[in-house]
Amino acid sequence: MTYAGSRFIVKAGGESDHHLDRELRAHLNWLVPWTRLGRAPVLEHGDSEAKLLVTRYLPGELVLGSHHADAPATYREAGELLALLHAQTSSTDDDHEKRENDKSLTWLSGPHRIAPGTVERLRAEISSWPTPGALLVPTHGDWHPRNWLIHNGVVSIIDFGRAGMRPPFTDFTRLSAQEFRRDPKLETAFLDGYGNDPRQTPAWHRTRVREAIGTAAWAYRVGDESFETQGHRMIAEALAAS
Repeated sequence: MTYAGSRFIVKAGGESDHHLDRELRAHLNWLVPWTRLGRAPVLEHGDSEAKLLVTRYLPGELVLGSHHADAPATYREAGELLALLHAQTSSTDDDHEKRENDKSLTWLSGPHRIAPGTVERLRAEISSWPTPGALLVPTHGDWHPRNWLIHNGVVSIIDFGRAGMRPPFTDFTRLSAQEFRRDPKLETAFLDGYGNDPRQTPAWHRTRVREAIGTAAWAYRVGDESFETQGHRMIAEALAAS
C-alpha cells in the first residue's frame, strides 16, 4: 500500500496463525543490525492481538530464480548478514534437544511415505542420541534465497515468520540440502562471509536427520511431491553419514 507518498507492506494473520507473532518478535528484538544498514524492512506498526504487521517497503527482486542465486558474492553477503543476526545474544536451553527429538518422533508417527525399515532405523538412532544443553541464538528459520532480496547489488532480508531462538547451524540446513550441494563455491563464499562453520559439532548431524524427516513428512502432508523427494534424499544422505 502507499500512504503519504511512502510504500508499506501490510501483513495480517488469522486466529490460528503463529507466523506473524514470530515475525513481530523478530522486528522488536533482533533486526536492528540489519535495519540500521537498510538491509531489512523497518517496522511501522505491530499488533500481536490483532495479528497485524506494517513495515516500510524494501525494494529489490527475489534472489531465488534470478542469476544472483548462482553468484558467490550473493552468498558472501548473506553469510555476513547472518553472522550479524546470530552474534546479538545467546542462551543455553537444556531441553532443546529432547523437544526436537520428540518432534521428529511425532512426524514419524504420522502420515508419510518413509519406508518402514527406514522409520525403524530413524527411531533407533534418535533414541540413542544424547540430549546435551544447546546454545541458542536468534535465527531466521528459513534462511534461503527465497527470502533474500537484491537491489543495486546489495542483499537484504525479508520474511521472519519462522524466526526464533535456535542453534546457529539450524540456519544452514536448507542451504546445505540445496544450494551448497549444487555448487560448493556458494558454500565457500557463504562461510567466508559468516566467518566460521558452526556445523562442526555432533549436533549438526542430529539436526540434519530431523530436518530430513520433517521435510519428507511435511511435503507428503501438503502434496508437494518434488519437496517430498528431496526429503527422502536428505534422509538417505543423513543416514549414510551416520
